[in-house]
Amino acid sequence: MSTLWRVRYAQRTAGVKNSAIRELLKVTQKPEIISFGGGLPAPDVFPVERFEQACHSVLAEHGALALQYGTTEGYEPLREMIAQNMVRYRIVAKAENVLITSGSQQALDLIGKLLINRGDRVVVEAPTYLGALQAFNVYGAQYVSVPIDDDGLCTEQLEPSLRTGPKFMYVLPNFQNPAGVTLSEGRRHQLILLADKYGIPIVEDDPYGQLRYEGEHIAPLVVLDHENLSRDKGFTLGNVIYLSTFSKTLAPGIRLAWIVAPEDVISKLVQLKQAADLHTSTFNQYVAYEVARDGFLDQHVKLIRQVYRERRDAMLQALTDYFPHEVTWTHPQGGLFLWVTLPEGTDSEALFRAALAENVAFVPGDSFYANNGHEGGRHMRLNFSHPQPELIYEGIRRLSLAVKMQLRAHVPH
Repeated sequence: MSTLWRVRYAQRTAGVKNSAIRELLKVTQKPEIISFGGGLPAPDVFPVERFEQACHSVLAEHGALALQYGTTEGYEPLREMIAQNMVRYRIVAKAENVLITSGSQQALDLIGKLLINRGDRVVVEAPTYLGALQAFNVYGAQYVSVPIDDDGLCTEQLEPSLRTGPKFMYVLPNFQNPAGVTLSEGRRHQLILLADKYGIPIVEDDPYGQLRYEGEHIAPLVVLDHENLSRDKGFTLGNVIYLSTFSKTLAPGIRLAWIVAPEDVISKLVQLKQAADLHTSTFNQYVAYEVARDGFLDQHVKLIRQVYRERRDAMLQALTDYFPHEVTWTHPQGGLFLWVTLPEGTDSEALFRAALAENVAFVPGDSFYANNGHEGGRHMRLNFSHPQPELIYEGIRRLSLAVKMQLRAHVPH
């Protein structure tokens, strides 16, 4: 029976694989394992009581509408609130430029569906977000990878990639997943100018932008695109499609994110979304609006920043205390992750198995590279938002035992 179906799968399924992180989460469900693997928000900062109150309020005041089908574009008061909140980051948009999606993953899938023909090139960072690669792989994307360093995408190495005629660039400028690095302001300007020179649009994925723990906010690419290219006064969106989400500021379980784009792009995305799921959960949108309104989200984000900064600091201190001097790591100014680089010759897959034996888990770096991930063999991504500080410290101690064992086994002396 399985063979009967297998020969009928569409060709686009040939390159589809399980998410390494989703599979990892299955392994790490054991209570004795301290996991730095998933990009999970801390459950202790979920505003459960606020959600409970919002659910009661929505059902009492808007129950008939909240439980009914809704518009594909999304609940208009929620879209208006998102547009208003983005003004503080100088993103000037109207509700008509906002499409609510069922999480950022659907946003990425819709963008892949809209833009990618089989064989089209997409410029990505090396490393980049695994979920984007999964979404774009379905549509047959080919990747042109450009390395990153502590200041984000190495824009001085970008121009040869743009000469290959890519369909678009996919960039995470703030506290990048997986590396935790932030694209510097100078490089942002350079990226925008190069995108304009070669006529290559940018998909700016910004799930962590509000979670800054130190340093100054840097203007989003969508803002610099508008300002640098001296577009007409008033509202306009140009070469950048912007993505963000409530998953990191309210809760991932509500599956609410959004796309900001020119109206004609939004109209086309709406058609594709209608074919996918008609619309995002009406009830979830009503509840999210009720939770976030009246300034609650602003205050709640301050709490999240405080909690996550403490956990980031705990991880950085534990790495300093326990890890060998030949191992290095990034110092994220925000977000959920940091990126560890091991000496040449280290095998992060073997290290992962050794770490599991010490009851600690992480995500090996090769998962985050396009084109088979050979560059990631000596890297690992560590999440600091989910475990509490005492577990972070103990987990890094355990992980250091596995690292030291692997260095003795695989690195020449």
